[in-house]
Amino acid sequence: MKKSGSAKGKSPSQLIDARIKELGGWRGELLSRLRALVKEADREVVEEWKWNVPVWSHDGLICTGEAYKNVVKMTFAQGAALKDPARVFNSSLEGNTRRAIDFREGEKIDEEALKNLVRAAVTLNKSKARS
Repeated sequence: MKKSGSAKGKSPSQLIDARIKELGGWRGELLSRLRALVKEADREVVEEWKWNVPVWSHDGLICTGEAYKNVVKMTFAQGAALKDPARVFNSSLEGNTRRAIDFREGEKIDEEALKNLVRAAVTLNKSKARS
């Protein structure tokens, strides 16, 4: 897997590892699982650290992983342009560009639907990169 950028002498992957450890508990476990699902969906994903959050890219930004008190949020940069037949998106639905998924403690993740969204975002990024 490729890595992009660095901050304070650490790679983005190391910074993401540190964030997961810092969060601990259900939020750290969930962010770690979401990270693994992104990597499973796209073996060529690039991990980055921007805006003090984990970012996953491939020919452009795919999504971010943010942790709040009551949710772990994945925000897809071009989510409004993605088909979501499983209706995974449940946040930021009114926007013209982004869409997000809020995961709460104990909620089941539709792993295949999430991986399909990641793959769709990569496909969209690749189509724009060729234009």
